[in-house]
Amino acid sequence: VQLVESGGDLVQAGGSLRLSCVASGFIFSYRDMHWYRQAPGNQRELVATITSSGGTNFADSVRDRFGISRDNAKNTVYLQMNSLKPEDTAVYYCNVKIRRSVVGPETDYWGQGTQVTVSS
Repeated sequence: VQLVESGGDLVQAGGSLRLSCVASGFIFSYRDMHWYRQAPGNQRELVATITSSGGTNFADSVRDRFGISRDNAKNTVYLQMNSLKPEDTAVYYCNVKIRRSVVGPETDYWGQGTQVTVSS
């Protein structure tokens, strides 16, 4: 399993960014995909989820500002971030959770992360 994020940058408050995560090593269309973020000194937190069928869910802090989408033909999941705030500054990680057997453990797979910095 490999997850490769891109798109992080330094942006002013109120700006927008789109993050991408290209996945390989598993059947992408079968899996729910997640975006997490981790700011310095904070725990990693779930930002957004898109299910295999296209359903979405968001953390309350980003619900009206962020969007998540997927392109199964490109094995890619996107995080569209609008109206960015300084508190959105973090390393953003792509995640997939895979259980290899019915009774086996679920394993978290992570990308290397991409830095988003929002200046005030």
